[in-house]
Amino acid sequence: MWDVDTGGGDRLALAVLTQYRMATTEQLHRLIAPGVRSEQTRRRMAKLRNEGLVDRITLPRAGRLRVWFPTSYGAHIASEWPELRGRRPPKTVSDPTAARLRTGHTLTVTETALAFIEDARRRGDLCRPLDWIPEVHHSLGAGEAVIPDALMYYRRGTADGDDGAMLRAFVEVDRATMGPERLAAKIGAYARLHRYISTPVARRRSTFTQDLVEEEWRRRYPLFPRVLFVLDGTGPVGVTTRIRALHAAAQDPAAADGFLRYVPVLVASLTDLRSHSPSAPVWHPVEEPAAPVTWSQ
Repeated sequence: MWDVDTGGGDRLALAVLTQYRMATTEQLHRLIAPGVRSEQTRRRMAKLRNEGLVDRITLPRAGRLRVWFPTSYGAHIASEWPELRGRRPPKTVSDPTAARLRTGHTLTVTETALAFIEDARRRGDLCRPLDWIPEVHHSLGAGEAVIPDALMYYRRGTADGDDGAMLRAFVEVDRATMGPERLAAKIGAYARLHRYISTPVARRRSTFTQDLVEEEWRRRYPLFPRVLFVLDGTGPVGVTTRIRALHAAAQDPAAADGFLRYVPVLVASLTDLRSHSPSAPVWHPVEEPAAPVTWSQ
């Protein structure tokens, strides 16, 4: 057994770290305990490390930044909890060297999550740390799959006459490590997921009726989640180049007629999310050059 505090802070810290794969001390503090002193989070993580549930690396070129990740033992323990049950087991890193090689993208995804979570707190909306689920697998058959960087659940508040609607979004975080064309190809992948129907199991059918066939995503979501591209790792020129590539991909008839007509696909830079907030009109629709919009409208 391990010592879990009565307030559940240890449990939340391990659950969040298991789900997010990796986070700095500051990121964890902002996620799980923004209302207390950061020293409390540092002590909590040191205790979990002593118990063999988490480990850390130090990045010497980033001001000796400490990055935490769950051990295989910690991930196994957390994966059995109800709040994480039914989700694909995380790909845990085997040692500090493996963790170091994954820090760049993973920490940027975590920072993107914080932009939405902290904005929701300010606005009175609901987007808790465990409402951000990295790497949710969606099969396309024949060994192919769409695996967004994150699936986000976000419930709007009831202020201003809003009905508190639940919003869902697939989030793709691009750090300019792949070419613009490869990034734009993801629109086609989501279009295929939108129309994908798995091969039904053979069964007896009535003479007068046939089983209804529906797209696979409808088994999980009442509406197909909107798709949000978040760009980082490049300057304004690089952001513009990538937005243009996404615009060009959106002109494909298969994407425009069967997908973009029904699903909002938007793109924004992480710099704008940090400077203005995700709820600000900083999102560009990929199907046509237009004035920026809010992601939740």
